[in-house]
This record gives sequence, structure tokens and C-alpha cells, in this order.
Amino acid sequence: MLDEDLSDIPMTVAGLLAAYRSGATTPAAVIARVLEKIRERGDDGVWITVADRAMLDARLREVADLPRDLPLWGIPFGVKDSLDVRGWPTTLACPGWSRVATDTAPAVQALLDAGAVMIGKNNLDQFATGLNGTRSPYGIPRSVFDDEMISGGSSSGSAVAVALGEVPFAVATDTAGSGRVPPALNGIPGFKPSRGLISTVGLVPACRSLDCVSLIAGTVDDLATVFDVVSGVDERDAWSRPRRRTTMPAPEARIGLPEADELDFFGDDAVRQAHLAARDAIAGAFPERRQVPLAPFLAAGELLYQGPWVAERYLEFGDFMAGHPDAVHPVVAGIIASGAQYTAVDVFRAQYRMAELRAEVGRIFEEVDVLVLPTIGTTFTVAQVLADPVATNTTLGHYTHFGNLLDLCALTVPTGVTADGRPSAAMILGPALSDDLVLRVGAAVAALPHALAPVH
Repeated sequence: MLDEDLSDIPMTVAGLLAAYRSGATTPAAVIARVLEKIRERGDDGVWITVADRAMLDARLREVADLPRDLPLWGIPFGVKDSLDVRGWPTTLACPGWSRVATDTAPAVQALLDAGAVMIGKNNLDQFATGLNGTRSPYGIPRSVFDDEMISGGSSSGSAVAVALGEVPFAVATDTAGSGRVPPALNGIPGFKPSRGLISTVGLVPACRSLDCVSLIAGTVDDLATVFDVVSGVDERDAWSRPRRRTTMPAPEARIGLPEADELDFFGDDAVRQAHLAARDAIAGAFPERRQVPLAPFLAAGELLYQGPWVAERYLEFGDFMAGHPDAVHPVVAGIIASGAQYTAVDVFRAQYRMAELRAEVGRIFEEVDVLVLPTIGTTFTVAQVLADPVATNTTLGHYTHFGNLLDLCALTVPTGVTADGRPSAAMILGPALSDDLVLRVGAAVAALPHALAPVH
């Protein structure tokens, strides 16, 4: 057991930095608590690889020699196991594919340079394919709300580790909602920046033209702190672009809300009632509100798995699957294999349609600054997902699939609980490069009375 009682110190970036500066604790004591919490939970599917005590002691000695005013000095964090860290295995939750990385992803290196302490690599849906968190040979992480409920995916372990208070933040990914659905199902914030603001070098791609590095943390303020550290142009990343700083105060943002009748909760009245109550609170906090159509967003989302973008996954993993057919989760294999059917004609047809939808959505964002939607329309148990893996996954991505296709940035924030005790979350979306405003609006939404207290 730990000799030092750290129960009164918030497991957040801001809370730990304040405690370090006041002398209330030290990075060594915090890391010891982290390891103890992980050990006590045992094999819960949250972590694939955890640093041993000798590795962490060596890192703590390095941190001790760094300036104490670094933005993440002594802060522990997790890394989704699709990002490379030199000397660590990158598994993608597929032991047969696994290899030891020879370089560190720039996003992770920026965190280390800022004084952070990497605890380990988090579990994920295999090959980052899935929004449910059930597709990994390393176990099935469960939502912190209910052991029968899915954690969400593919950044399953990342979200659960943060929600449990094992680490204050984790670096994850988002192609179709992987950095938003798991936080929503675990009552914490998750941020998908505009594509290209965080380097994807060192990320094993799922869909190279859509992939984003995402961030998961216990508070929106912590997300903003970490985003400041990891955002930056990387000439090695073909999609890299500079961040556009915006100073608009959150209360001045024009909020877009679709008609309530356009929202689909898939027969889940408890989630519907919770979201509509949160939506009323959000509407009351922002004077400038406009009604916007939801149809073009959903039309774009339907193209993700019904269109040729899935061929990008086949391009990345098709050869491995052909040579190792028994190494891949059967549902993941089926999804990836479907990418082989598309032709160049299919690709151009889908691109033309997507250009039309992007133009239509662009006109909507001339009238509003951000759009507010549910993050998920319902929740599922592990048993429900295993019984019907494709349909349930499609439902989970109803409000997230279109984000990267339309070149949006997005933030999910907790908005309380349903009448039967499940998490409710709202998603704030903005056009590309409106990240700063989206974070400010999200912080204001999280501060409303409906905001969910940390579960851990």
C-alpha cells in the first residue's frame, strides 16, 4: 500500500501541477499511486503494456533535471497502442502484427519534452477499427458506469484509464469518432482537433486521409493545456497545417441546433430526455442560437463505411491479412476485406458527392460558429455488441462518422446522467481551424449545472 495519502489531490493536470508547486506531493509519489491503482484492478483490459518501476524511476530522474515550470512537468499519461514510442512494442491490438518502434511519434515526444511521464500503452479495437471497445485480444475494457456497458472504441483503454483516475490524460486517435465515443461513454471530455494540427507521423494509419491524433482528459481545461503542447506544423506530415488562433469569447459564439425531431436516439427515451435537458441548458447560456439542418452532416457520415474510404484500411492491412488470416479479429477482418471491392470510379463518385456536402456544410457554418449535437444516441452492453457487432457500431457513430470527412473539429463534454444512471454527453463541432473556440464553448458547457462530476 502507499504510505502517502493522495486522495485529496485531483488527478488532473492542473491539480497535480498545483500540488507539486505547493509541495503537497511529488511526481514519484503520484507515479507510485498510478502503478498501485493499475495493479489493484488487475487484468481489466485497459492497458496492453505498462512501464516497469525501473523504467519509471529512470524517467523520474530525467524529469527531476528538467525545469519545473514546464507545462506537463511530472504529469503521467497514457498512449493509445497505435502510436509509436521508441523501444516499445506497437501492437494495434494484434499480436501477430506487433513490432518494436524505432522512433517516437512527434506528438508523444512533445509531451515527453514538456516533462510528462508515460505510463504505458492503452488497449484499442484492433487496427483502430470499431467504436465499441470489444475487438481486442487483450481484453474488453468496460465503462466506468456499469461493468456490463461497453467502453466505446477504438480508444477504449485510453478513455477508461482517464475516467478511472489512473492518468490525467491520454493521447489517442480519431478517424470516425474513436476519440469522442469512448469519453462520452465514460463521462469525461475528448477532443478531436482539426486534421493536421497534431502530427500523425508515427501513427499507424487506419484511414490515412482522415486520421487525427486526439486527446482525452478529465477536464476541458486540461485538454487545452495538452493541445497547446502537441499542436504544431510538422513538415513530415502531408496533412499538417498551422493552428489558427481565435479570440472570440465563448458567450459570443453563434450556436447551431437542429430541430429536436431530427435527432435520433434509437428508441432510447432516457438518453433522449437527458440530451434535451442539457440542450435546453446550453441554449439558455448562449444568446445567439440558430436552427440548422442535420441532413447534410448525416449524409456525409453514411459515406464512411458505405463508400470507398474503407479501402484505405485494406491498403494498409490487406497484405498482412492475406498472409495471416487467423491473426485478425473476424469482425475487423470482414470490415477491412470489404475495402477490396471499390474501384477508381467509386472513389471519384464519392469524392464528388463529398465535395457537394462540404460546400453545403460550409454554408451552414457561415451562419453559425459551432453546432451542438448528442455525442451518442444510445448506449449498449457488451453482450448487445457481440450479438450484433456491425449494426451497433454504426449506431454509435451516427453523430461522429462525418466529422473528419467534412473537415470539422469536435469536442465531447459530459452533460450529466440519464434517469437510469447512464452517461449523457454533448458534442460541439466547428469548421476546420476553429479549435480554440470549440474548446472555449466546451468549457462553458462543462461548467453548466448539468455537468457530470468525475466518476473516479
